[in-house]
Amino acid sequence: MSQINAAAPRHDWTLDQVEALFDLPFMELVFQAASVHRAGFDPSEVQLSQLLSVKTGGCAENCGYCSQSAHFKTGLKAEKLMDAEVVIAKARQARDGGAQRFCMGAAWRELKDRDLPKLAAMIGGVKALGLETCATLGMLTPDQAKQLKDAGLDYYNHNLDTGPEYYGQVVTTRTYQERLDTLAHVRDAGMSTCCGGIVGMGETRRDRAGLLHQLATLPSHPDSLPINGLVPVSGTPLGDKVLADGTTAIDAIEFVRTIAVARIVCPRSMVRLSAGRDEMSRELQALCFLAGANSIFVGGKLLTTPLPGQDEDSKLFHDLDLRPMGAKAPAPEAVAAE
Repeated sequence: MSQINAAAPRHDWTLDQVEALFDLPFMELVFQAASVHRAGFDPSEVQLSQLLSVKTGGCAENCGYCSQSAHFKTGLKAEKLMDAEVVIAKARQARDGGAQRFCMGAAWRELKDRDLPKLAAMIGGVKALGLETCATLGMLTPDQAKQLKDAGLDYYNHNLDTGPEYYGQVVTTRTYQERLDTLAHVRDAGMSTCCGGIVGMGETRRDRAGLLHQLATLPSHPDSLPINGLVPVSGTPLGDKVLADGTTAIDAIEFVRTIAVARIVCPRSMVRLSAGRDEMSRELQALCFLAGANSIFVGGKLLTTPLPGQDEDSKLFHDLDLRPMGAKAPAPEAVAAE
């Protein structure tokens, strides 16, 4: 493992090399990932982000996991884009609840120019609260990316979902290259990228390696790298398959392996536990933090799927001696007194 150097991230990983990381003995893999993590981050700090669905349902894409697709009957009603004042009020609540980044998600295939003024007002208002801003609005043109940057957007989320070989089993209304093109537009505009995927959709380990290989060989590694566990939603093809099988979407130890490999191949990225955390045990989350995860979504809800509540997260942080990123560490005498 001498090839691992957190101070000099690599962009020349091969797919076989990434898959070989998955195949390491579990204890060795987690140790290597934890070592890389400690070289770039304080292992006691976790970034807190909150995500709001600013436009829910009615998406033209057919992503097989998504409750918001117009192709599937999930009981979710399509809604209009929220007013900026409402979004800013939600962001204020998120900030007061401890969130450091506020993410705005719209169920669109691509951003329409007509929506840019309202989005710019949202972004500017959230930014004025002292929060980092992030948005996920579907595909972008280069000019749209520039306008979002000018409005004050810090991060743009656009997930690859899975490895390129399995991608066609997940979605057919948007190509893998179109996703890569949008990421390029975001980078060219000078925004930070948030890009990851979903595991537990029936993919193989090599498919998971394929996703991380794609991320690790981008011109710039994602600044944020969310790893989502599939939340099976009734009415979606992938959700119905998992529910019919009566099994969990992905083995817990395999999920930790995925977190660890993500940390190793993208050593400077914020690796985020995203969808599915509500179903994770405290012990599984602790292993993920040990393996290099250092970001979570908070707020009780992730777009349309559940997250742990604030009280649960506060107790977990207390018991694991974690603190929000940037928060002051307890004084030595306070630690000793405990």
